[in-house]
Amino acid sequence: MDRELDDKIQRRTRRRKWGRALALALLLLVGTWALRAALAPKARGSDFRMATLTTGPLESTIAATGLVTPSFEQQLNAPIAADIEQVFRRSGTPVKPGDLILRLNKTEVAQDVAARKSRLSLRRNAIGLLQLELDRDLKELQYDDQIKGLEVAAARTQLTDAQRLQKIGGGTAEEVEQAQTRLQILELEKSKLENELQYRRSSLAGRQREVALEADIQAQEVSDLERKLLLTEVRAPGAGVITWVNENIGEQVAEGQPLVRIADLRSFQIEGFCSDRYADRIKLGQPVRVRVNDHTITGHITNILPAVANNTVSFIVGLEVPDDDQLRPNMRLEIFVVTDRKEQALYVKQGPAFRGGLRQAIFVVRGNRAERIDVHTGVSNGEFIEVEGAGLQAGDRIIISDMTDFEHLDHIQLE
Repeated sequence: MDRELDDKIQRRTRRRKWGRALALALLLLVGTWALRAALAPKARGSDFRMATLTTGPLESTIAATGLVTPSFEQQLNAPIAADIEQVFRRSGTPVKPGDLILRLNKTEVAQDVAARKSRLSLRRNAIGLLQLELDRDLKELQYDDQIKGLEVAAARTQLTDAQRLQKIGGGTAEEVEQAQTRLQILELEKSKLENELQYRRSSLAGRQREVALEADIQAQEVSDLERKLLLTEVRAPGAGVITWVNENIGEQVAEGQPLVRIADLRSFQIEGFCSDRYADRIKLGQPVRVRVNDHTITGHITNILPAVANNTVSFIVGLEVPDDDQLRPNMRLEIFVVTDRKEQALYVKQGPAFRGGLRQAIFVVRGNRAERIDVHTGVSNGEFIEVEGAGLQAGDRIIISDMTDFEHLDHIQLE
């Protein structure tokens, strides 16, 4: 009987021990969970900027600065070296064809024209005198040739007579020989004279052409100076607006120095500037988006300037709407050069979380937790960036704030 009681007591004691051990283990488990929950990294969701993943077409762009310039601008240069005498219209003034803008002092040029005209008159008079002298010399040579011809004819007759007299015994062989010699001498003299006449004709004709050419050159110089004299009154060649004029009255300007620029403000283009680190990505024909106040106009790159200045690449953008009513000369704008386009991309709004690497970690919100995942970035622009990662899909919310302080964590508990 006592033995049975001892067994019951022992079993009861063991059950109590196991119960206390189980309760202690459960208490430790709950305590551990509570401790981990208390020590888990937490943050308020409102402390982070978040954006939603979206699918659709996305363009990769390079941000650049644009300067509005007229599509057509004409520069008027000084026709001569002279002083600026008077300015009639200032920069910003609209002009019509023929409007007088500026006048140069033309006194010295007018005097030069008068002197050149006098020299030209003397040259033309000299040409007339030279012509008379040439005609006289040729006439004299022609007369000498005719006289020599008569002498040759007489000598030939004398030879014939001498030969006839010798046959009938009235003359000697010596007389015939003398007559032959005289005839030969006269014929040679006539040939020499004819050769001289031909040479003089050719040389005198060349001299005439030379003197006439000199006179023509002088006449052309006078004509050019007279034209430049008219251009000392600088007038608008067409309708437009003066964008710049040299207003320094009394300043000495050199021939060819710019005086006035006139632009047609009915049509504009954009001169773009971007860092030279993008030089190999800027190509002719690339689409460009131009932000003008509250709207965007499109265009394409029509020219890339070869020189790089101050680590900057310059290019020209032709606009599809060059006469947009909000464009103004020298207006500075934001422009975006489109370098790539993807028709179906998973993308999110840009933020400090994206630091420019092709591979990086981001935090995606799952319920009340933000989980870190590795992603690849792709097409991007100033507003959006493409992301690719396991499990990502449209509608997921991404933390786009700077997560440098949390990048060592696998997840964050959001409150």
